[in-house]
Amino acid sequence: MGRHELTRRRRRHVHHHPHLLLSHLLGNAGIDSVVIDQRSREQIETTIRAGILEQGTVEILDTLGEFSRARTVGSRHDGIELRFAGDGHRIDFAELVGRGVWLYPQHEALKDLIAARLDKGQDLRFGVTAERVEDAASDRPRVIATDADGAALEIEADFVVGADGSRSIVREALSGSRGGYFREYPFAWFGILSEAPPSADELIYSNSPDGFALISQRSATVQRMYFQCDPDADPDALSEAQLWDQLQARVPGTTLKEGPIFQRDVLRFRSFVAHELRRGRIALVGDAAHTVPPTGAKGMNLAVADVLLLARALQALLTEADERLIDAFPDTALHRIWKAQHFSWWMTNMLHVTPEASDFDRLRQLGELRSVVESEAGRTYLAEAYTGWPLDTVG
Repeated sequence: MGRHELTRRRRRHVHHHPHLLLSHLLGNAGIDSVVIDQRSREQIETTIRAGILEQGTVEILDTLGEFSRARTVGSRHDGIELRFAGDGHRIDFAELVGRGVWLYPQHEALKDLIAARLDKGQDLRFGVTAERVEDAASDRPRVIATDADGAALEIEADFVVGADGSRSIVREALSGSRGGYFREYPFAWFGILSEAPPSADELIYSNSPDGFALISQRSATVQRMYFQCDPDADPDALSEAQLWDQLQARVPGTTLKEGPIFQRDVLRFRSFVAHELRRGRIALVGDAAHTVPPTGAKGMNLAVADVLLLARALQALLTEADERLIDAFPDTALHRIWKAQHFSWWMTNMLHVTPEASDFDRLRQLGELRSVVESEAGRTYLAEAYTGWPLDTVG
């Protein structure tokens, strides 16, 4: 990868683009759809995003056939390392649960989905901004939007799916507000992208007295790393040397391979679940429905699980006039959503140092980490949750 323009961002507008996968699954069932996206195709395909896919997510992407590169470009990881008190402890997914995860950056998966959908003639409109949903209570809700040239656009549909991210306008139409269950955390991640070879073969989750760090990868030449910081931290306040010092201090025992840092951003930590996931002919999936802290690598995978359930429900509704699955969709989806919320919260609280933590809190946290790594049952729970619960589980 060549030189990169240096970019700095305070916050990211999270959006996992589950609509492309939904259109693929609906297309396989003979159901036509219109997909709109606010960003350009180039923006979608070049914004480097998170990259851990559960095994079940990869298996769904396999249905793209020749278009899926997850198993060829992506790399399978059979474990992670938990590091605390100066020592590393490997959680062996393959041995514990016979499953793995794939490091395959989300923008690469989106390239695959876009190519596959366009090959099938999908009506896919880039640069279109949804303004509002009208006739939300009817059998033919309408999406009012503006196209890339600023012209008004109206799409009438049998069903509207809000896959429009954490600031969803569809959620507003569905529930009349942005209401939901919400938790904000007292810390954030300072993330960097650097041009360097990988510092480790697998991800390192490090709990240290100085705070959390995650050593991740994106490719053979681009690495993604994070360290815990204040939510209001200024991305520009530290020099490159200071950033590397911060990261290195939090992973004793591993010498990081440094390189030019070409992106830096501060990612706030929030947990959110919408009060309503479906009303009438409108439903929410992905970040429109929920957000999780990134510690458990659940965001995109949870969106995929939503989409799989919704695709089955829409197939029954639209081809057989069977409303049972769409009526059950919220409760069925929430079963997994709240498990993922708990796992993300648990990983976050076990690994980060809160600003008000006492000596008791710190020592208790080390006791919790030891309880996990020294117990086969503890390691197995982490492996089960991290690699993903079965996607066909209902209720």
